[in-house]
Amino acid sequence: MRNIVITALMLGGLTMLAAGCTTYYRVTDPASGKTYYTTKVKDAGKGGAVKITDDKTGSTVTLQSSEVKEISSDEYKTGMVTTAPVK
Repeated sequence: MRNIVITALMLGGLTMLAAGCTTYYRVTDPASGKTYYTTKVKDAGKGGAVKITDDKTGSTVTLQSSEVKEISSDEYKTGMVTTAPVK
């Protein structure tokens, strides 16, 4: 019984540790001014292009030119609920 409790506590601690290691990014396309929020930025392998999945819409986007900035979880959450202004 004691081994089960120790194992459960260790697994719970590892789960909480892994959950706290998420990095959040705000990716801006300078050409259009559109902003994307994501937790993963991949190199698309095409002269500096990046490939992301916009967490707000679920769309996969490849940008030839972009500004990638690491942000806090609070900024990420705010960005996920706000809507872009209509132009």
